[in-house]
Amino acid sequence: MRNLFNFFWRHSNFILFLLLEFFALLLVVNNNGYQKSVSYAWVSEKTGMIQSEYNSLWEYLNLKQTNKELAAENARYRSLLKSSYLVTDTLVHFRKDSLYHQQYKTLSAQVISNSTNSLTNYMQLNKGKLQGISNDMAVVSPSGVVGIVVNTSPNFSWVMSLINKETRISARIKKNGQIGTIAWEGGSYRYASLKDIPTYVRISKGDTIITSGYSHVFPEGQLIGVVNDFTIKGGEHFYTINVRLGVDFNSLSHVYVIKNLLREEQLKLEEPVK
Repeated sequence: MRNLFNFFWRHSNFILFLLLEFFALLLVVNNNGYQKSVSYAWVSEKTGMIQSEYNSLWEYLNLKQTNKELAAENARYRSLLKSSYLVTDTLVHFRKDSLYHQQYKTLSAQVISNSTNSLTNYMQLNKGKLQGISNDMAVVSPSGVVGIVVNTSPNFSWVMSLINKETRISARIKKNGQIGTIAWEGGSYRYASLKDIPTYVRISKGDTIITSGYSHVFPEGQLIGVVNDFTIKGGEHFYTINVRLGVDFNSLSHVYVIKNLLREEQLKLEEPVK
């Protein structure tokens, strides 16, 4: 405190000069219309610049929360898509029945750990049983199929990635409806193989590969990737097809978890046959 007092005492003349200059400038501005308008414009401009920078900083600091809210909103919209509903027979009507029954529900989640350099790649999500996630639920992103939930705890879930040698997903060539199986056999996390497509089927580079809807996990029509190249080995009756995956697994942050609301009913129906 004494040092501060000494500082002001030593520089008292200079401080008094600054105060008088400020007072004189204030008198000039207040008593002259032109100077007043110029000064107000200058102050307004500088205040606006400061406020703009403050807002930009605040928006940047709130990006995480904004992304979280957008992901939740997108999940709600995905649950309302026509592909999330099962169309019943329109020739039979009941008073309490409707044409569309919701079959799939979508939840948003954040990837908190992920691997891409193993033959058995997994990822962990920040939501679990308490948030409505259970085993055998599909995991997708806006870019395509991500994987399948294989284990859950109250607040976290474990996902077997599409780029896992154990993963098999029923797929379809969009343009002609041909059914095959997507499998990852190691190597780059950007590519997988489409199997079981007969050589008599016409395919081209760039053909879109989507989920077939034949499983009880993924809805039909979820993007998997596009045909990167294909070959026919001597004596083989099926193509060797290389698919460029839609998802960049090395940059995943937010995903959507899809629950088949009718899965138990479908499985129960299959039990006698199995």
